[in-house]
Amino acid sequence: MPGLLFYRRYLLLTLLGCAACDSTPNERPDTFVNLATVQSGPRVQADELDGAIQRQPRNTALLAQRATLRLAAGQPSAALRDVAAALEIDEDNGSLYFLQARALRALNRLPEALAAARQAAAHKFATPELPLLIGETHLAARNYTAALDNFDRTLRLDPDQGAAMFYKGLAYAATGDTSMALQYLQDAHAREPRQPEILHQLAFLLNAWRAPNDAARYARLGMRLDTASGQLHYDYGRQFELRTPPRPDSALWYYRRALQLDTTVYRADYRIALATAASGQRPPGIIPHLRRALRRNPRLPQARALLAEALEAQGRLPEALAQYRLLVAENPGNQHWTFKVWKVGEQVQLLLPDSLRTRPRYYYRRPAAPARPAPVEPLEPRRPEAK
Repeated sequence: MPGLLFYRRYLLLTLLGCAACDSTPNERPDTFVNLATVQSGPRVQADELDGAIQRQPRNTALLAQRATLRLAAGQPSAALRDVAAALEIDEDNGSLYFLQARALRALNRLPEALAAARQAAAHKFATPELPLLIGETHLAARNYTAALDNFDRTLRLDPDQGAAMFYKGLAYAATGDTSMALQYLQDAHAREPRQPEILHQLAFLLNAWRAPNDAARYARLGMRLDTASGQLHYDYGRQFELRTPPRPDSALWYYRRALQLDTTVYRADYRIALATAASGQRPPGIIPHLRRALRRNPRLPQARALLAEALEAQGRLPEALAQYRLLVAENPGNQHWTFKVWKVGEQVQLLLPDSLRTRPRYYYRRPAAPARPAPVEPLEPRRPEAK
């Protein structure tokens, strides 16, 4: 063994020495390409088709290819222009109408997307992706019956279509059928086990179904696949509140982490505000959390009341009054909120100068003291009358 080790060291030194002898000042070292500056992806590929389309402006295949790349690059308006140009050349191509429906769906123009999908079906475009797109569009429009019908049609054409099972699970969840929703989401997960969105929906539903241990398993797996998902961090934090015994500190850590990753996770804002209010505090820090949560979902229980009370506690009376008025509009006839509107409204009026008051200010005036009666003057003595 010592001899072999010495031989290896000798060979290494010899090779290094030869490399030093062969190098000359005229040689240039190899230059590696900075991969950060290399541009690629669908947007660049779409731009590379510009020259070919300029040379062949009536080539519908090139226009359709660029439209597909524009969609993948998140440019649905540009894709729609390419599809419109292609349809002017070939108005009987069903795949172009399907591509148009995809672009319109990406722009959230749901009725137009459904009309384009019907045109695709009328022009003999028959693939499982068409009823899948129609069903997802109906799902976005909250037309759950039509969505489920189209997902069933997709699964008849392709029984292993994981996307159809996923969307069908979302449709059942929206209608309140949690058991069917979980069944289809689990089927989708079995076919696409590395899809974080499926894991998020499973964890969210299981938390809502008060099964935190199962929810934690799916959320943990999802966070391994997508470490930057705010939704999955929220799901994992929520199970800490639902387990027995609860661990609220761990839940709050994951809620804050979820907001660092994605500020649109309004449920994390809401849960942070509820936890702070449960501790009997109304610090100014909960106001941004409540505002963000209500901007995303105005019907969150207790959220608007907590916001109004926090604003009032901080002396921001005009803002508190606006929230109390919304509470009265949402709860007509509620005496507590009606009284709050009157009370805070009076306080706001007292803060305004006289020229800006919407109603006159009544000052307390002490009533004038009654006039004291004049002292009784003495009567003159009567003289006896002469007889």
